[in-house]
Amino acid sequence: MVDDNINNKMLVRISVVEVYPEYLDEYLVIAKEVAEASIEKEKGVISIYPMMLVKNNNIINILEIYKDQESYNKHINSEHFQKYKKGTLHMVKSLELLDSYQLSDKNFKAIFKRQ
Repeated sequence: MVDDNINNKMLVRISVVEVYPEYLDEYLVIAKEVAEASIEKEKGVISIYPMMLVKNNNIINILEIYKDQESYNKHINSEHFQKYKKGTLHMVKSLELLDSYQLSDKNFKAIFKRQ
């Protein structure tokens, strides 16, 4: 059973980004910058955690967790996110946003201290 109290508040997403191979190195620099800036500057951002697939490093999965919808809205309007979005549009072959629910509030709190 999903804990409705926490899931109704938080926005949890996995973004699957396929990057054109010729832009991969440049994309990774920008993705790292926006992830670090988001965590440093935005209290409502719990996780922006980009990862590369081992078998296909042009696929970047980003674990995004926001305190609530308002935190997400602030994030996508932030200067650093807008710089990322505008600067990488031509680098991205495809983007899929997978909204998710966490299954364990207890485990979540143990892993992510920033809530």
